[in-house]
Amino acid sequence: MEALTVTALLSMMILIAFSQVILRNLLNEGILWGDIFIRQLVLWVGFLGASLAVREAKHISIDFLPHFLPKTWHRLIQFSVNVTAGIVSGFLAWAAWRFVEFEKEGGAILILDIPVWIFQLILPYSFCVISARFILKTLEGLFAKGNS
Repeated sequence: MEALTVTALLSMMILIAFSQVILRNLLNEGILWGDIFIRQLVLWVGFLGASLAVREAKHISIDFLPHFLPKTWHRLIQFSVNVTAGIVSGFLAWAAWRFVEFEKEGGAILILDIPVWIFQLILPYSFCVISARFILKTLEGLFAKGNS
């Protein structure tokens, strides 16, 4: 479902951006809210993409320790990294939720009478999903048989 959503949002971004270019060059017009909406879509695509990257274990990681330590330590290192990433992502989800609440209280409107906080809901959602995925990877690592 996430991959389909990312594809749809990316397609929408391309369509709006292309429309903006055509309208500006041919008619000296443009979609008034187009640029702002594209910026919000970039945020959504980025965070959903990050969530997908964690799911597929294709996220950015710095793994220099396994190159220096014996293989027997790899499982412990991966466990520690997953737990830490899960906890940090959980705290970021909480902070993002507080941020969304703050924006909701402010009552700011972004485009087309849509409140700013609606666009920012992707932040706590993505961090929650990322946190859950790291915790699940931790549990999988604990209960996996034959891992070394």
